[in-house]
Amino acid sequence: MDVLDALNQHFSLLGSTLLLLGLCVGSFLNVVIYRLPVMMERQWRSDCCELLEVEEKKETEPFNLARPNSRCPKCDHLIRPWENIPVLSYLALRGRCSQCKTGISLRYPIIELIGGLLALLLGWHYGGATMALLGALIFTWALLALTMIDIDHQLLPDSITLPLLWLGLCFNLLGTYASLPDAVIGAIAGYLSLWCVYWLFKLLTGKEGMGFGDFKLLAAIGAWLGWQALPMVILLSSLVGAVIGMLMMVLQSRGKDVPIPFGPYLAIAGWIALVWGDPIMRFYWATAGSS
Repeated sequence: MDVLDALNQHFSLLGSTLLLLGLCVGSFLNVVIYRLPVMMERQWRSDCCELLEVEEKKETEPFNLARPNSRCPKCDHLIRPWENIPVLSYLALRGRCSQCKTGISLRYPIIELIGGLLALLLGWHYGGATMALLGALIFTWALLALTMIDIDHQLLPDSITLPLLWLGLCFNLLGTYASLPDAVIGAIAGYLSLWCVYWLFKLLTGKEGMGFGDFKLLAAIGAWLGWQALPMVILLSSLVGAVIGMLMMVLQSRGKDVPIPFGPYLAIAGWIALVWGDPIMRFYWATAGSS
């Protein structure tokens, strides 16, 4: 009996494997969420200096997703391997740096937990170690990273959205989530739908209602789920955005003019459509047919 057979026959083994994998991926996503925008900013600065023929101040140390090793931002203490175990290290250290006792943001273990719990839920949903489960994990973790980066910086990096789009088309070569024609049309329709809304809003108000990253994210969702899922995703994202936006205005006293990123709402709606899209559509048509 090979590993896949063992995972498929014993959900406890599959679930524990997915939970541990999700926790570790969540830890890596914390690195991506923090470092990728910084890397992009440094690249933009370098490009501007080259364009303007200005001497650029060179960084003394490489900065990417692998280097330098994680350190405490307060005392520069190097995070040792046993201090970087997802969730457990945070609990053992009581949420503080082992050297200077500065508090560590609760967001780190929360993202690790979300990564693990969502992976566990997907394992339960798909019922086994299949190609559909593998794709759903990649889709989910990419959406999680995009959500947090957009919340922090109002930015959806091309280095995530574009590979996500192409991966969706690749998985649908064999019709994993949608037929290939539906996936291609979904990518095109996803981009053009928000592109049209963007220009219509700009012509009417003179303001930019969303960024180009939102177009690419919806195109990626369309590439994964097919064009049929796009109306549901747009409707769900609008509903989620309205509810969360009102809560933020009430709880945080945010003004109406404060920009709110739309990417997280698209990501949440896309994930809901991935997992519960079919039951939602069946319920809708059953309700519409009986009315």
